[in-house]
Order: sequence, then C-alpha cells, then structure tokens
Amino acid sequence: MNQLTIIPPRSGTAFVLRKGQKLKVVDIEGEQVSDFVCYNLADRAEYLSSGRTIDYAETIFLTKGHPFYSNRSNIMFELVEDTVGRHDFLLTPCSADTFRIIYGHQHPHRGCFGNLCEALQEYGISPDAIPICFNIFMHVTVDGTTGKVDVLPPKSKAGDYVILEAKTDLLIGMTACSAEMSNNYAFKPIGYQILD
Repeated sequence: MNQLTIIPPRSGTAFVLRKGQKLKVVDIEGEQVSDFVCYNLADRAEYLSSGRTIDYAETIFLTKGHPFYSNRSNIMFELVEDTVGRHDFLLTPCSADTFRIIYGHQHPHRGCFGNLCEALQEYGISPDAIPICFNIFMHVTVDGTTGKVDVLPPKSKAGDYVILEAKTDLLIGMTACSAEMSNNYAFKPIGYQILD
C-alpha cells in the first residue's frame, strides 16, 4: 500500500500490520488525535499495555526510540519516527459515557470507543477487550503537585506524522478522534500508510 488511506472525522478502522512493516500515521490538517490500539494477530488476548510500556520506559512522554509493550511484556512495535514528540498513553478512548459525563450531552456520540468496537468486531475483539489506547498526537498535561490532568490542543500541525515498526504480526485499531477537547473543538480526518 503506497497511498495514504483516510479515516474520516469521528470514525475508526481496523487492519493487519505484519512483522517488519511500518505504519505511518499522519495528521492531515493539524490538531487531530488518533486513538491507536493493537493486538497480537496470532493470540488476540495479548494486547498493547499502557501500564507496562510506561513502567519500562520510566516516562509518560513516549516518542522516537521507545518500544511499546504488550500485557505479556513482549514488544509489539517501536516508535521509529516522530515529528511531534508529544502523545498520550494515560486516558481511555472517548465514549458515549465520556460525552455524557464530561460534556453533558443528552444524545452523545459513541466516540472512539464505539468506533473501535465496530471496527474490531469482525476480528473477534469484544468491547471489554479494548484497553487504554496510545493516543497519537494527543496533548495531556499532569500537574506535578495536584496530579490534575488537562487535555490541551495537540501540538501537531498539518503533515506531522509518526512511524511505528511492527515487531510481530499485529491487528490494529485506529480512529480519527471524536472528543472536542482532544482536537481543539474541530473534527478532522487522520491518514495512514503501510510501508513495506
């Protein structure tokens, strides 16, 4: 695949990424987030782990050169290029409950969680099997005294990207995020490209 595939605003997709392939994720218009999750294609009970990845990296600011680990402490992929340098691996994918509880919406959008549920369903992934996502381009700060978490506009500009290299065969789930605060209150697409 040589062309950029577009994930429309407030939607998601799922696909297979083989060991050794690289995935380029592009912020097409700037200030847009992509919730990213992956599973071991051969055993989907093994999934991307925020806790293990942050623990082994000893930082929440994951960027170029960091390996990303599974719940079984195996490396799933490595972040090999990063033009932004700021992403989030703390917050759960937005959901209808997010919009109801945080935003007060009476008829909430299903969010990234709902979009991932739909995209991953055909691969046998149940809603309860969707963990914390690696939120590409998301800008989250943590107050050093109180621990308060703030979601700020992404630092990414149009054309910024990351490249991930698969260390095993992966099932990928990705979104163009649906949460207002994550995207500076504008819904935009995300692009991706598989590099062999």
